[in-house]
Amino acid sequence: MASFEIKGGKRLSGEIHPQGAKNEALQVISAVLLTSKEVEISNIPNIVDVNKLIELLSDLGVRVSKKSEDTWVFQADNVNLGFLETETFKKKAAQLRGSVMIVGPLLGRFGHASIPKPGGDKIGRRRLDTHFIGLEKLGAKFSFDASQSMYRVAGNPLKGCHILLEEASVTGTANVVMAAALAQGRTTLYNAACEPYLQQLCKMLNNMGARISGIGSNLLTIDGVEHLGGCTHRLLPDMIEIGSFIGLAALTQSEITIKNTRYEELGIIPEVFKKLGIKIQKIEDDIFIPHQDIYEVETFIDGSILTISDAPWPGFTPDLLSIVLVVATQAKGSVLVHQKMFESRLFFVDKLIDMGAQIILCDPHRATIIGNARKTALRAIEMASPDIRAGVALLIAALSANGTSIIHNIEQIDRGYQNIDHRLQMLGAQIKRLG
Repeated sequence: MASFEIKGGKRLSGEIHPQGAKNEALQVISAVLLTSKEVEISNIPNIVDVNKLIELLSDLGVRVSKKSEDTWVFQADNVNLGFLETETFKKKAAQLRGSVMIVGPLLGRFGHASIPKPGGDKIGRRRLDTHFIGLEKLGAKFSFDASQSMYRVAGNPLKGCHILLEEASVTGTANVVMAAALAQGRTTLYNAACEPYLQQLCKMLNNMGARISGIGSNLLTIDGVEHLGGCTHRLLPDMIEIGSFIGLAALTQSEITIKNTRYEELGIIPEVFKKLGIKIQKIEDDIFIPHQDIYEVETFIDGSILTISDAPWPGFTPDLLSIVLVVATQAKGSVLVHQKMFESRLFFVDKLIDMGAQIILCDPHRATIIGNARKTALRAIEMASPDIRAGVALLIAALSANGTSIIHNIEQIDRGYQNIDHRLQMLGAQIKRLG
Protein backbone atom coordinates (compact mmCIF):
# COMPACT_ATOMS: atom_id res chain seq x y z
CA MET A 1 0.00 0.00 0.00
CA ALA A 2 1.51 3.34 -1.08
CA SER A 3 1.53 6.49 1.03
CA PHE A 4 2.25 10.21 0.76
CA GLU A 5 4.65 11.99 3.08
CA ILE A 6 3.78 15.69 3.20
CA LYS A 7 5.75 18.43 4.88
CA GLY A 8 3.12 21.09 5.30
CA GLY A 9 2.95 24.74 6.18
CA LYS A 10 4.57 25.88 2.92
CA ARG A 11 3.11 28.52 0.61
CA LEU A 12 2.82 27.42 -2.99
CA SER A 13 2.99 29.40 -6.21
CA GLY A 14 2.83 28.89 -9.95
CA GLU A 15 0.54 27.51 -12.62
CA ILE A 16 -1.29 24.22 -12.71
CA HIS A 17 -3.27 22.62 -15.54
CA PRO A 18 -6.41 20.63 -14.67
CA GLN A 19 -6.64 17.15 -16.11
CA GLY A 20 -9.41 16.00 -18.40
CA ALA A 21 -12.72 15.32 -16.66
CA LYS A 22 -12.84 11.88 -15.07
CA ASN A 23 -16.64 11.67 -14.94
CA GLU A 24 -16.99 12.65 -18.59
CA ALA A 25 -14.28 10.19 -19.62
CA LEU A 26 -16.13 7.21 -18.16
CA GLN A 27 -19.25 8.11 -20.16
CA VAL A 28 -17.77 8.97 -23.55
CA ILE A 29 -15.28 6.08 -23.56
CA SER A 30 -18.18 3.68 -22.92
CA ALA A 31 -20.03 5.30 -25.84
CA VAL A 32 -17.48 3.96 -28.35
CA LEU A 33 -19.32 0.62 -28.01
CA LEU A 34 -22.25 2.15 -29.93
CA THR A 35 -20.45 2.12 -33.27
CA SER A 36 -18.14 -0.02 -35.38
CA LYS A 37 -16.42 3.12 -36.65
CA GLU A 38 -13.29 4.80 -35.29
CA VAL A 39 -13.68 7.23 -32.38
CA GLU A 40 -10.84 9.51 -31.27
CA ILE A 41 -10.98 11.05 -27.78
CA SER A 42 -8.47 13.57 -26.45
CA ASN A 43 -7.65 15.12 -23.05
CA ILE A 44 -8.16 11.71 -21.40
CA PRO A 45 -6.69 11.72 -17.88
CA ASN A 46 -4.09 9.09 -16.98
CA ILE A 47 -5.85 7.88 -13.83
CA VAL A 48 -6.64 4.45 -12.43
CA ASP A 49 -10.42 4.37 -12.99
CA VAL A 50 -10.18 5.54 -16.61
CA ASN A 51 -7.31 3.16 -17.39
CA LYS A 52 -9.30 0.27 -15.94
CA LEU A 53 -12.24 1.08 -18.23
CA ILE A 54 -9.98 1.29 -21.29
CA GLU A 55 -8.47 -2.09 -20.35
CA LEU A 56 -11.96 -3.55 -19.92
CA LEU A 57 -12.99 -2.36 -23.41
CA SER A 58 -9.82 -3.83 -24.87
CA ASP A 59 -10.63 -7.17 -23.26
CA LEU A 60 -14.09 -6.93 -24.85
CA GLY A 61 -12.43 -6.80 -28.26
CA VAL A 62 -12.40 -3.04 -28.83
CA ARG A 63 -9.29 -2.02 -30.76
CA VAL A 64 -7.50 0.53 -28.62
CA SER A 65 -4.46 2.60 -29.58
CA LYS A 66 -2.74 5.51 -27.86
CA LYS A 67 -2.17 8.32 -30.35
CA SER A 68 -0.44 10.72 -27.91
CA GLU A 69 -0.07 11.29 -24.18
CA ASP A 70 -3.76 12.16 -23.73
CA THR A 71 -5.37 10.98 -26.97
CA TRP A 72 -6.75 7.48 -27.62
CA VAL A 73 -8.40 5.93 -30.66
CA PHE A 74 -11.10 3.26 -30.23
CA GLN A 75 -12.82 1.00 -32.74
CA ALA A 76 -15.45 -1.48 -31.57
CA ASP A 77 -15.84 -3.40 -34.84
CA ASN A 78 -15.23 -6.86 -33.38
CA VAL A 79 -16.78 -6.91 -29.90
CA ASN A 80 -16.55 -10.28 -28.13
CA LEU A 81 -19.77 -10.53 -26.12
CA GLY A 82 -18.66 -13.92 -24.80
CA PHE A 83 -16.16 -12.10 -22.61
CA LEU A 84 -19.10 -10.87 -20.50
CA GLU A 85 -19.52 -14.40 -19.14
CA THR A 86 -15.92 -14.86 -18.03
CA GLU A 87 -14.49 -14.67 -14.52
CA THR A 88 -12.00 -12.09 -15.78
CA PHE A 89 -14.81 -9.73 -16.78
CA LYS A 90 -16.62 -10.28 -13.50
CA LYS A 91 -13.51 -9.51 -11.48
CA LYS A 92 -12.43 -6.42 -13.46
CA ALA A 93 -15.89 -4.89 -13.84
CA ALA A 94 -16.67 -5.37 -10.14
CA GLN A 95 -13.63 -3.24 -9.24
CA LEU A 96 -14.91 -0.22 -11.17
CA ARG A 97 -18.25 1.46 -10.56
CA GLY A 98 -17.92 3.16 -13.94
CA SER A 99 -18.25 -0.25 -15.60
CA VAL A 100 -22.04 0.13 -15.32
CA MET A 101 -21.73 2.65 -18.17
CA ILE A 102 -21.18 -0.13 -20.73
CA VAL A 103 -24.68 -1.56 -20.19
CA GLY A 104 -26.58 1.10 -22.17
CA PRO A 105 -24.41 1.01 -25.30
CA LEU A 106 -24.14 -2.80 -25.34
CA LEU A 107 -27.90 -3.14 -24.92
CA GLY A 108 -28.61 -0.52 -27.58
CA ARG A 109 -26.29 -2.00 -30.19
CA PHE A 110 -26.31 -5.74 -29.46
CA GLY A 111 -29.53 -6.30 -27.53
CA HIS A 112 -28.03 -7.68 -24.33
CA ALA A 113 -25.41 -7.02 -21.67
CA SER A 114 -24.18 -8.24 -18.28
CA ILE A 115 -22.58 -6.48 -15.34
CA PRO A 116 -21.50 -7.57 -11.84
CA LYS A 117 -22.32 -5.54 -8.79
CA PRO A 118 -19.90 -2.63 -9.34
CA GLY A 119 -17.34 -1.29 -6.89
CA GLY A 120 -16.08 2.26 -6.33
CA ASP A 121 -16.09 4.58 -3.35
CA LYS A 122 -17.58 3.45 -0.04
CA ILE A 123 -19.79 6.51 0.42
CA GLY A 124 -23.13 4.96 1.28
CA ARG A 125 -25.86 3.46 -0.88
CA ARG A 126 -25.61 4.29 -4.57
CA ARG A 127 -28.60 2.71 -6.25
CA LEU A 128 -28.69 1.38 -9.79
CA ASP A 129 -32.49 1.59 -9.93
CA THR A 130 -32.46 4.64 -12.21
CA HIS A 131 -30.34 2.79 -14.78
CA PHE A 132 -32.46 -0.36 -14.68
CA ILE A 133 -35.90 1.26 -14.61
CA GLY A 134 -35.03 3.60 -17.49
CA LEU A 135 -33.75 0.74 -19.64
CA GLU A 136 -36.77 -1.39 -18.74
CA LYS A 137 -39.03 1.39 -20.01
CA LEU A 138 -37.27 1.00 -23.37
CA GLY A 139 -38.19 -2.69 -23.39
CA ALA A 140 -35.24 -4.33 -21.63
CA LYS A 141 -35.68 -7.16 -19.12
CA PHE A 142 -33.33 -7.50 -16.15
CA SER A 143 -32.48 -10.56 -14.10
CA PHE A 144 -30.08 -11.03 -11.20
CA ASP A 145 -27.99 -14.17 -10.85
CA ALA A 146 -27.38 -14.28 -7.09
CA SER A 147 -24.90 -17.17 -7.36
CA GLN A 148 -22.70 -15.10 -9.69
CA SER A 149 -23.64 -11.65 -8.34
CA MET A 150 -24.34 -10.71 -11.97
CA TYR A 151 -27.05 -8.55 -13.51
CA ARG A 152 -28.14 -9.64 -16.97
CA VAL A 153 -30.23 -7.53 -19.34
CA ALA A 154 -31.78 -8.26 -22.73
CA GLY A 155 -33.98 -6.24 -25.05
CA ASN A 156 -34.21 -6.47 -28.81
CA PRO A 157 -35.56 -4.32 -30.23
CA LEU A 158 -35.63 -1.38 -27.84
CA LYS A 159 -38.51 1.02 -28.44
CA GLY A 160 -38.66 4.71 -27.64
CA CYS A 161 -41.13 5.94 -25.03
CA HIS A 162 -41.71 8.65 -22.43
CA ILE A 163 -39.54 8.19 -19.34
CA LEU A 164 -39.77 10.19 -16.13
CA LEU A 165 -36.63 9.46 -14.10
CA GLU A 166 -37.13 9.04 -10.36
CA GLU A 167 -33.86 10.90 -9.73
CA ALA A 168 -31.64 13.05 -11.94
CA SER A 169 -28.81 10.51 -11.92
CA VAL A 170 -25.93 11.50 -14.22
CA THR A 171 -24.81 7.98 -15.03
CA GLY A 172 -28.39 6.72 -15.12
CA THR A 173 -29.29 9.44 -17.64
CA ALA A 174 -26.19 8.64 -19.70
CA ASN A 175 -26.98 4.92 -19.85
CA VAL A 176 -30.57 5.55 -20.97
CA VAL A 177 -29.50 8.15 -23.55
CA MET A 178 -26.93 5.79 -25.09
CA ALA A 179 -29.44 2.95 -25.33
CA ALA A 180 -32.19 5.23 -26.68
CA ALA A 181 -29.88 6.59 -29.39
CA LEU A 182 -30.28 3.27 -31.23
CA ALA A 183 -33.85 2.46 -30.14
CA GLN A 184 -36.82 2.48 -32.50
CA GLY A 185 -38.79 5.73 -32.42
CA ARG A 186 -38.71 8.70 -30.09
CA THR A 187 -37.71 8.73 -26.42
CA THR A 188 -38.51 11.70 -24.20
CA LEU A 189 -36.45 11.67 -21.03
CA TYR A 190 -37.76 13.96 -18.27
CA ASN A 191 -35.91 14.83 -15.05
CA ALA A 192 -32.73 14.07 -16.95
CA ALA A 193 -29.39 15.10 -15.47
CA CYS A 194 -27.96 18.12 -17.28
CA GLU A 195 -24.37 18.33 -15.96
CA PRO A 196 -21.79 19.61 -18.47
CA TYR A 197 -20.39 16.06 -18.73
CA LEU A 198 -23.79 14.72 -19.78
CA GLN A 199 -24.09 17.59 -22.26
CA GLN A 200 -20.70 16.60 -23.65
CA LEU A 201 -21.87 13.01 -24.11
CA CYS A 202 -24.98 14.15 -25.98
CA LYS A 203 -22.93 16.44 -28.25
CA MET A 204 -20.53 13.60 -28.98
CA LEU A 205 -23.41 11.26 -29.84
CA ASN A 206 -24.90 13.88 -32.17
CA ASN A 207 -21.52 14.15 -33.90
CA MET A 208 -21.75 10.38 -34.38
CA GLY A 209 -25.16 10.76 -36.05
CA ALA A 210 -27.56 10.59 -33.10
CA ARG A 211 -30.58 12.89 -32.94
CA ILE A 212 -30.73 14.35 -29.44
CA SER A 213 -32.35 17.69 -28.63
CA GLY A 214 -32.90 19.60 -25.39
CA ILE A 215 -29.23 19.32 -24.45
CA GLY A 216 -28.52 21.31 -21.28
CA SER A 217 -32.10 20.99 -20.02
CA ASN A 218 -33.81 18.33 -17.92
CA LEU A 219 -35.99 17.24 -20.85
CA LEU A 220 -34.12 15.35 -23.56
CA THR A 221 -35.70 14.12 -26.78
CA ILE A 222 -33.90 11.25 -28.52
CA ASP A 223 -35.01 10.11 -31.96
CA GLY A 224 -33.48 6.69 -32.49
CA VAL A 225 -31.31 5.99 -35.52
CA GLU A 226 -30.27 2.68 -37.10
CA HIS A 227 -26.54 3.11 -36.62
CA LEU A 228 -23.91 5.60 -35.46
CA GLY A 229 -20.62 6.60 -37.04
CA GLY A 230 -17.25 7.75 -35.78
CA CYS A 231 -16.13 11.13 -34.47
CA THR A 232 -13.44 13.06 -32.67
CA HIS A 233 -14.12 14.41 -29.18
CA ARG A 234 -12.24 16.41 -26.55
CA LEU A 235 -12.99 16.17 -22.84
CA LEU A 236 -13.66 19.20 -20.67
CA PRO A 237 -11.17 20.04 -17.93
CA ASP A 238 -12.13 18.41 -14.63
CA MET A 239 -14.25 20.84 -12.61
CA ILE A 240 -13.59 18.85 -9.42
CA GLU A 241 -9.85 19.34 -9.84
CA ILE A 242 -10.38 23.04 -10.49
CA GLY A 243 -12.42 23.39 -7.30
CA SER A 244 -9.82 21.38 -5.39
CA PHE A 245 -7.04 23.73 -6.55
CA ILE A 246 -9.08 26.79 -5.52
CA GLY A 247 -9.39 25.28 -2.04
CA LEU A 248 -5.71 24.35 -1.98
CA ALA A 249 -4.63 27.91 -2.76
CA ALA A 250 -6.87 29.41 -0.08
CA LEU A 251 -5.97 26.99 2.70
CA THR A 252 -2.20 27.22 2.10
CA GLN A 253 -2.23 31.04 1.61
CA SER A 254 -0.77 30.54 -1.86
CA GLU A 255 -0.90 32.30 -5.21
CA ILE A 256 -1.92 29.83 -7.88
CA THR A 257 -3.09 30.21 -11.48
CA ILE A 258 -5.35 27.44 -12.76
CA LYS A 259 -4.98 27.30 -16.53
CA ASN A 260 -7.57 26.70 -19.26
CA THR A 261 -10.55 26.10 -16.99
CA ARG A 262 -13.46 26.41 -19.47
CA TYR A 263 -14.84 28.84 -16.92
CA GLU A 264 -18.28 29.03 -18.53
CA GLU A 265 -18.78 25.31 -17.74
CA LEU A 266 -18.04 25.64 -14.00
CA GLY A 267 -21.54 26.77 -13.04
CA ILE A 268 -21.79 28.07 -9.47
CA ILE A 269 -18.53 26.50 -8.27
CA PRO A 270 -16.57 29.82 -8.23
CA GLU A 271 -19.47 31.60 -6.49
CA VAL A 272 -19.62 29.02 -3.71
CA PHE A 273 -15.92 29.46 -2.94
CA LYS A 274 -16.41 33.22 -3.01
CA LYS A 275 -19.02 32.79 -0.25
CA LEU A 276 -16.19 31.43 1.89
CA GLY A 277 -14.37 34.72 1.33
CA ILE A 278 -11.92 33.39 -1.27
CA LYS A 279 -10.86 35.91 -3.89
CA ILE A 280 -11.14 34.52 -7.41
CA GLN A 281 -9.99 36.43 -10.46
CA LYS A 282 -10.96 35.29 -13.95
CA ILE A 283 -8.21 36.16 -16.46
CA GLU A 284 -9.42 35.11 -19.92
CA ASP A 285 -10.00 31.38 -19.39
CA ASP A 286 -7.68 31.09 -16.37
CA ILE A 287 -8.46 31.44 -12.66
CA PHE A 288 -6.00 33.32 -10.45
CA ILE A 289 -6.19 32.85 -6.68
CA PRO A 290 -4.17 35.59 -4.90
CA HIS A 291 -2.53 35.23 -1.50
CA GLN A 292 -4.95 35.91 1.38
CA ASP A 293 -4.05 36.09 5.06
CA ILE A 294 -7.71 35.78 6.05
CA TYR A 295 -10.86 34.82 4.17
CA GLU A 296 -14.15 35.61 5.87
CA VAL A 297 -17.33 33.58 5.45
CA GLU A 298 -20.44 35.38 4.28
CA THR A 299 -23.51 35.30 6.48
CA PHE A 300 -27.13 35.50 5.43
CA ILE A 301 -28.99 38.81 5.65
CA ASP A 302 -30.69 37.71 8.88
CA GLY A 303 -27.32 36.81 10.39
CA SER A 304 -27.82 33.04 10.25
CA ILE A 305 -24.94 30.68 9.54
CA LEU A 306 -23.91 30.05 5.91
CA THR A 307 -25.14 26.67 4.68
CA ILE A 308 -23.52 24.99 1.67
CA SER A 309 -25.28 21.93 0.32
CA ASP A 310 -25.10 19.75 -2.76
CA ALA A 311 -27.77 19.40 -5.43
CA PRO A 312 -28.15 18.11 -8.99
CA TRP A 313 -26.74 20.46 -11.64
CA PRO A 314 -26.91 23.43 -11.82
CA GLY A 315 -26.62 23.07 -8.04
CA PHE A 316 -23.31 22.55 -6.26
CA THR A 317 -21.58 19.25 -6.95
CA PRO A 318 -21.32 16.83 -4.00
CA ASP A 319 -17.76 15.98 -5.05
CA LEU A 320 -16.54 19.37 -3.78
CA LEU A 321 -18.23 19.45 -0.38
CA SER A 322 -15.20 17.77 1.23
CA ILE A 323 -13.01 20.58 -0.15
CA VAL A 324 -15.39 23.25 1.14
CA LEU A 325 -15.37 21.58 4.54
CA VAL A 326 -11.58 21.53 4.92
CA VAL A 327 -11.20 25.09 3.61
CA ALA A 328 -13.78 26.31 6.15
CA THR A 329 -11.64 25.09 9.05
CA GLN A 330 -9.30 28.08 8.65
CA ALA A 331 -11.92 30.65 7.61
CA LYS A 332 -13.19 33.51 9.75
CA GLY A 333 -16.73 32.44 10.54
CA SER A 334 -18.74 29.24 10.61
CA VAL A 335 -20.28 27.05 7.91
CA LEU A 336 -22.86 24.28 7.92
CA VAL A 337 -22.08 21.67 5.24
CA HIS A 338 -25.12 19.60 4.27
CA GLN A 339 -24.31 16.50 2.22
CA LYS A 340 -27.72 15.45 0.91
CA MET A 341 -26.85 12.95 -1.79
CA PHE A 342 -24.48 10.50 -0.06
CA GLU A 343 -24.79 9.41 3.52
CA SER A 344 -21.19 8.52 4.46
CA ARG A 345 -19.08 11.20 2.81
CA LEU A 346 -18.67 13.25 5.99
CA PHE A 347 -17.21 10.46 8.07
CA PHE A 348 -13.63 11.55 7.28
CA VAL A 349 -14.01 14.61 9.54
CA ASP A 350 -12.64 12.66 12.52
CA LYS A 351 -9.22 12.97 10.89
CA LEU A 352 -9.61 16.74 10.57
CA ILE A 353 -10.66 16.92 14.20
CA ASP A 354 -7.47 15.02 15.09
CA MET A 355 -5.61 17.74 13.15
CA GLY A 356 -7.17 20.38 15.41
CA ALA A 357 -10.17 21.45 13.34
CA GLN A 358 -13.31 22.52 15.20
CA ILE A 359 -16.05 20.46 13.59
CA ILE A 360 -19.33 19.15 14.95
CA LEU A 361 -20.65 16.14 13.04
CA CYS A 362 -24.39 16.65 13.50
CA ASP A 363 -25.46 13.45 11.71
CA PRO A 364 -24.34 11.44 8.65
CA HIS A 365 -25.40 14.31 6.38
CA ARG A 366 -24.47 17.52 8.22
CA ALA A 367 -21.36 19.00 9.79
CA THR A 368 -20.82 22.42 11.36
CA ILE A 369 -17.35 23.88 10.90
CA ILE A 370 -16.22 26.63 13.25
CA GLY A 371 -13.43 28.47 11.45
CA ASN A 372 -10.59 29.76 13.63
CA ALA A 373 -9.37 32.52 11.26
CA ARG A 374 -5.88 30.94 11.24
CA LYS A 375 -5.38 31.51 14.97
CA THR A 376 -4.22 27.90 15.20
CA ALA A 377 -2.80 26.00 12.22
CA LEU A 378 -3.83 22.42 11.59
CA ARG A 379 -1.32 19.90 12.95
CA ALA A 380 0.27 17.04 11.08
CA ILE A 381 -0.96 13.49 11.73
CA GLU A 382 -0.86 10.00 10.19
CA MET A 383 -4.10 9.02 8.45
CA ALA A 384 -5.62 7.04 5.57
CA SER A 385 -7.63 8.11 2.54
CA PRO A 386 -11.18 6.67 2.70
CA ASP A 387 -12.24 7.65 -0.86
CA ILE A 388 -11.16 9.84 -3.78
CA ARG A 389 -12.65 13.18 -2.73
CA ALA A 390 -12.04 12.88 1.01
CA GLY A 391 -8.49 11.77 0.20
CA VAL A 392 -7.75 14.98 -1.69
CA ALA A 393 -9.34 17.07 1.06
CA LEU A 394 -7.02 15.41 3.57
CA LEU A 395 -4.07 15.99 1.23
CA ILE A 396 -4.92 19.71 1.09
CA ALA A 397 -5.23 19.77 4.89
CA ALA A 398 -1.82 18.12 5.23
CA LEU A 399 -0.23 20.67 2.88
CA SER A 400 -1.44 23.46 5.17
CA ALA A 401 -0.60 21.74 8.47
CA ASN A 402 2.51 22.33 10.54
CA GLY A 403 4.82 19.32 10.49
CA THR A 404 5.00 16.10 8.50
CA SER A 405 1.84 14.14 7.72
CA ILE A 406 1.51 10.64 6.30
CA ILE A 407 -1.50 9.65 4.18
CA HIS A 408 -1.95 5.93 3.54
CA ASN A 409 -4.19 4.21 0.97
CA ILE A 410 -3.39 6.84 -1.65
CA GLU A 411 -4.51 4.41 -4.33
CA GLN A 412 -7.90 6.00 -3.71
CA ILE A 413 -6.50 9.42 -4.66
CA ASP A 414 -4.75 7.96 -7.72
CA ARG A 415 -8.13 6.71 -8.96
CA GLY A 416 -9.19 10.27 -9.68
CA TYR A 417 -6.15 12.59 -9.78
CA GLN A 418 -3.42 12.26 -12.40
CA ASN A 419 0.16 12.43 -11.07
CA ILE A 420 -1.07 14.70 -8.28
CA ASP A 421 2.20 14.53 -6.33
CA HIS A 422 4.33 15.60 -9.30
CA ARG A 423 2.00 18.44 -10.23
CA LEU A 424 1.95 19.75 -6.68
CA GLN A 425 5.73 19.53 -6.49
CA MET A 426 5.84 21.91 -9.47
CA LEU A 427 4.04 24.43 -7.24
CA GLY A 428 6.62 23.99 -4.49
CA ALA A 429 4.81 21.39 -2.37
CA GLN A 430 6.99 19.06 -0.32
CA ILE A 431 5.25 15.78 -1.04
CA LYS A 432 6.87 12.38 -1.52
CA ARG A 433 5.40 9.04 -2.54
CA LEU A 434 6.35 6.13 -0.28
CA GLY A 435 6.07 2.47 -1.15
